[in-house]
Amino acid sequence: MSGPEYVPYNFGALPEEHSQFEKGRLVILPVPYDATASYRTGAKDGPQAIINASRNLETFDEELLCDVSTRGIHTLPELMPEHGSPEQMIKRVEEAAGEILKRGKMLATLGGEHSITLGLVRAHKEFFPQLSVLQIDAHLDLRHSYAGTIYSHASVMRRVYELSGITQVGIRSFSEEEHSFVVEKGLKPFYQRNINYREDWPDEVIERLSEEVYVTVDLDGFDPSVMPSVGTPEPGGLGWYEVLRLLRRLSEKRRIVGFDVMELCPEPDNVAPDFLAARLVYKLATYTLISDEQE
Repeated sequence: MSGPEYVPYNFGALPEEHSQFEKGRLVILPVPYDATASYRTGAKDGPQAIINASRNLETFDEELLCDVSTRGIHTLPELMPEHGSPEQMIKRVEEAAGEILKRGKMLATLGGEHSITLGLVRAHKEFFPQLSVLQIDAHLDLRHSYAGTIYSHASVMRRVYELSGITQVGIRSFSEEEHSFVVEKGLKPFYQRNINYREDWPDEVIERLSEEVYVTVDLDGFDPSVMPSVGTPEPGGLGWYEVLRLLRRLSEKRRIVGFDVMELCPEPDNVAPDFLAARLVYKLATYTLISDEQE
């Protein structure tokens, strides 16, 4: 091909031998959806921004000194939004995820808004009945309903809790209703203010999780100084190495069976958050695939 170098549409711009579906161990599903967003919109553009940024990643991991892209990472076409109700969109995500899991693949999903995590957890629960969920987030997302739907991004973990145990990390914003629910159910979120000056909190997080774990990351769990490109950038939050320390320890102590990275609202003049999100996806892929091989 003449002209500029051809860059394939896939995560990491991987060559064909490392990006084929049949040979790949991990499948990436982009879902450009933000219909229930309640503050700043734009998460529908997140998956494309993450993939664009990933083309500039070094695939050799500086921490574990390996290149898991050679295990095979396939990127599916975008799962286009369902223009009916949020419930219908969640069902569509569940069905798409289920088809991938039936093929024996591991799934990483790029959002998109956090509401679609419900469909992903439903699909994984069919294959991993003892599943628990680790949520990294600024918000509890435990409202019964929000803006007229129980399938809002602000209600997603309430619906997930109805299916599975949840452990919430980085929390620093919630409603009175959510606080009452936490007290009623005896939940023990890891509030950011309580873990800021502790070194042992990742081990306590992991102790609460089952052997098979689904990880959902709302990027507003990070401090907005490093991740401003989110719908609701809450002050405070987790740092890059804090999150990696938790995720690496998790991969060493438990089996990560799937994950998602949600709520990137890209800004044209600031690509650093896009790159952070892409690096996070690849770090999670690295931890997950290495851990899976050791099972």
